[in-house]
This record gives sequence, structure tokens and C-alpha cells, in this order.
Amino acid sequence: MFDEVSPRYDLTNDVLSAGNSRLWRISTTRAIAPRKGMRILDVAAGTGTSSAAIAKSGARVVALDFSEGMLAVGRERNSENSLIEFVQGDATKLPFGDNEFDAVTISFGLRNVNKPKQALAEMLRVLKPGGRLVICEFSHPPIAAVRKPYFWYTKNVMPKIAGLVNGASDAYEYLNESIVDWPNQMTLAGWMRGVGFTDVEYRNLTGGVVALHRGTKPKPKPKSVAKPKPATK
Repeated sequence: MFDEVSPRYDLTNDVLSAGNSRLWRISTTRAIAPRKGMRILDVAAGTGTSSAAIAKSGARVVALDFSEGMLAVGRERNSENSLIEFVQGDATKLPFGDNEFDAVTISFGLRNVNKPKQALAEMLRVLKPGGRLVICEFSHPPIAAVRKPYFWYTKNVMPKIAGLVNGASDAYEYLNESIVDWPNQMTLAGWMRGVGFTDVEYRNLTGGVVALHRGTKPKPKPKSVAKPKPATK
């Protein structure tokens, strides 16, 4: 499905979000706080739009996605950017060692993972102690006046617009289902704490249509050194 929509995926996102996808990307990049010298993993990176935004800081970015179609578009668009490496892989079995990345991020991809809790555990594993996870994902607007028309839009309008822009309305019917079935902000925060992240917090963007979650991989506690016993006479 993602291979099919990859050529016009970013354009479709801009249209469906009325341009808000760019603002969400800015907020996500700021939350990551990338710097030159950092190595950052962008999971479900798709065509690399979010990876390119992160790489502007000078950080090296590994853009991982399950869809080879998405990666092919990303490699072509970013062929001259030596800071981005595109890798095909499964979010539930990340092809990296422990403690490799200064930060990990995933935007609008976690709800498409078959086992999201396992993916969160994998992201924790590959993070360096003290490293940050940043998740940008569709969520549940807490105010009914926003939530009801939003869900009506995703069900009745979004697939039709996507069909006109991308020619893949069926794929965006799935998108609506995945958004409605996805848990709310507090549940996702609980999942993050459950796999071991600390300092977990979230903030709503665009009235809660999207939520930005953050968590930190705890640093190991220093081992206590036993004080020597005084010598006996």
C-alpha cells in the first residue's frame, strides 16, 4: 500500500492537513533538538522529508522504513545529502546494536506497526542512555467540538481528496481506520513508561489532532561502593 502511494505521498499529506503537516514537522524537529555530531534514527521515515529537516542541523540521520517504494523516492530526492542514510527495516526488529543513537523519532508511523509496544522497546534498546525518543502521531482531540468534526472529516472527506490527489482512496480509508482505532494520548504515554522510558510527557498540536510525545532512556545508576570496614585491633 505504501509503495503504491509513495510518488505523491508528501503532496497528499500537505493537502489533507491543509499545510499543518509542515508545522508538525517543525515542532517535532524542535523537540528532538538535533545538533551537529549527533546520530539520529528516524523510524518510518518514508520519503525522508522528516529526515531532511533533522539533517539541516548537521546531525547524521538514519532513515528507516519498511517500504522499499518509499525509500526509493527518498534516496532519489536526497541523493546529494550525505548526512542521510536510507535503510529498509522492521520497527519491531531494528537492525542496529544497543545504545547506538543519540535520539530516535517516529512521525505518523507507530500506529502502522503491527506490535507498537515491541517497537517502543526496540527504540529504547538502540538509544544511548540519556537519549530522547520523540513521537509525532495522530491522536484524539480532547474537546468534542473538535473531535467529532475531525473524525467525520477523516472518514468522509479525506479518502475522496486523497483519491483526487494520489489516486489511492482505498489506502486513505485505511488511514481513517488506523486513526480512529489508535489509543489516546495518555495510553501511549503509559506504553512508553511500560517499556522503560522516563520523563514521559506529551503536548497536543492543532487541538489534539496530533500529539507530540517525548521520553528519555534512563542512565544506569552508579554502583554503590562498599565502605571499607575499620581494622580491628
